[in-house]
Parts: sequence; C-alpha cells; structure tokens
Amino acid sequence: MSAEFGTALKEWRTTRRMSQLELGLSAGVSSRHISFLETGRSRPSRGMVFRLCDELEVPFSARNTLLTAAGLSPAYKTRDLSDADMRPVRQAVEWTLNRHDPYPGFALNRHWDVVQMNTSAGLLLGVLGIGQGDNMIEALIDNPAVRGALLNHSEVVQHMILRLRAENVHVGTDRKLQAMIDRLCSVADDAPVQTSIRPAFIPTSYRFGDRTLSLFSTISQFGTAEDIALSELRIELIFPADDETKQFLESAIVN
Repeated sequence: MSAEFGTALKEWRTTRRMSQLELGLSAGVSSRHISFLETGRSRPSRGMVFRLCDELEVPFSARNTLLTAAGLSPAYKTRDLSDADMRPVRQAVEWTLNRHDPYPGFALNRHWDVVQMNTSAGLLLGVLGIGQGDNMIEALIDNPAVRGALLNHSEVVQHMILRLRAENVHVGTDRKLQAMIDRLCSVADDAPVQTSIRPAFIPTSYRFGDRTLSLFSTISQFGTAEDIALSELRIELIFPADDETKQFLESAIVN
C-alpha cells in the first residue's frame, strides 16, 4: 500500500512541477520525509495525506485514490444532483439558469456532458440536435450540424484544445479528457501565427437560420464543495457579444 501511495504522490508532485524540497517546505515537513513517503519507507497518516493533497491541489476524486493507496478510507462521495441533500444545489442551478434566460445557459460535468440547460440553450442547441445528456466536445467533433453552424469552427476547436489541456493538468490527467484532446487535435487546423494584439475575447460565431449570432461565455463553479460531482459541476452562461445578437435572443425567447 505504501509503495502504491508513494508512486501516486510522486506523479502528482511531478505534475505540479514541485521538487521534494518545495513540497516539503510548503507542507511543513522535511524533503527527507517526502522521499520516504514516495519510496514506501514511510506510511502517511490521514492528516498528512490531506496536507499534501492541499499543497498539490489534488481534486477530490484523486484524493480518494491517494487515501485508498495509503490504506485509508475514502473521504469524498459522489452524489447525484437528484439526491435529497443536493436539493439546495439543484435549486441554485435552476435559479441561475432560469434567470439567465433569454440568454443560453447550461450546467456541465467534468467530461462536458450537458447536465441541465435553460430555455434559450434548449432552443439554440436543439436546432443542432444537442440535448440534455449529450457531450459538447463530441458534438464539436462529430456533429456535422455544429460544424456547419460554427462560422469560426477552427478557432473554437483551437481554443477548446487549450482549455481542455489546462483542465487535464488540474485533474492530473484524465483518460477521457485526454482522449477528447487527442480527437480535437486530429480535426484541428494549424493555428495561425498571431501578428497583432489579441482581442479582449474570442466570440463564437454561430449561424442560426439566416442570422449570425456572436456569443461569449462565463463559467461558474460551487465554492466550498466537498462532494466530487459538485466540485466538478460547472455552470456556463452565454452572453451576446453584439447588439444584434442581444436583440435577437431577447425577442426569440419572448415570442
């Protein structure tokens, strides 16, 4: 068990680009102790596992893996959004999405599956054949309607590759996320060389009927989450990037 924990600890330390000395200093222990933990010569206490995980910013699901590897019981549970004790969270998601109408909004899990969406998102995504439970990255890769509707599809793909890579570093390499990154890279065009100052944000240009909608998004997550699924749940809110898009969305939902 200790050797298994040590291997996992070293992988996380390497992922976070920390030396044994740096991790030891930040966790308040000696680099020698970190070395002993990684080689299996020392067995960590439960408190030490949590301390190291805090310093390495290890996600909850991986913390359970480290605890189990150390011969300790898991600390975090994965609850379904429909569970009774998730009612306040469910209400918060519904409140946020409903009040964001007439602009699109949806909740996504760690692997970019649509957990919930509001009326406007249902209208826009429904045209593309995307509904609750579908995967947004798979749609970006495989859905011909999405490819046809996104006027800057190549730019969006390049942006998503960078975004997923950052997410994958945070979670310590998720095989499913990595597979998505690999598939995105296989369909991506070469990124153009930038010769001018970058804009404040890159809008998504979306053809809806005979109109072109220009959109950008913000992402929210739950603070103080102690549940695995809740810590990985994201609410993405879409906003109009120009007045024409704003007027269309507002009139489309009202009517």
